[in-house]
Amino acid sequence: MEIGTKIRAIRNRKKMTIAQMSDGTGLSKGFISNVENNNTSPSISTLSMIATYLGVPMPYLLLEKEQHMRVVRKNSRTKSTFNGLNVEHLSSKGGLKMLIVELPPEATIGEPHAHEGEECHFVLEGKILAEQGEDTVIAEAGDSFSWNASVPHFVKNVGEEKAVVLISIYSDADLLDML
Repeated sequence: MEIGTKIRAIRNRKKMTIAQMSDGTGLSKGFISNVENNNTSPSISTLSMIATYLGVPMPYLLLEKEQHMRVVRKNSRTKSTFNGLNVEHLSSKGGLKMLIVELPPEATIGEPHAHEGEECHFVLEGKILAEQGEDTVIAEAGDSFSWNASVPHFVKNVGEEKAVVLISIYSDADLLDML
């Protein structure tokens, strides 16, 4: 973890000098330089002081590079077809996956199936039937529902027009194993 590199980048982006940071935190210029060059690791209390001075949440300084914000632009989304359904992938890597699924009338997102994790569905267009175990609901545009995905579940378009559903899935499993 290169906390110092991140601290230097934030300080430079905010056009602050090491001298200003030293005055603002009470830390010596040499210590700050050693931290920024990853030659020493600050204590949690010192890191908190640095974060406060820089105006960033301390946990941000502790994030690994792959944990930072990931952006998927509209024209860069991955699109695929799964069981005849159009799927647009809104998120990139990580345990949280988001996608938009278009369901023609009578189409289902798989047969009743289960997998690890949790799901949240938001109906953007149309009318769908959602079932999990003994629970059944008809959801229309603007409605949402969520469930623990380890219980068998399925979603079906019961309307006369296509249905569009925004689905958020939190799981470490492969996305194709979940649909």
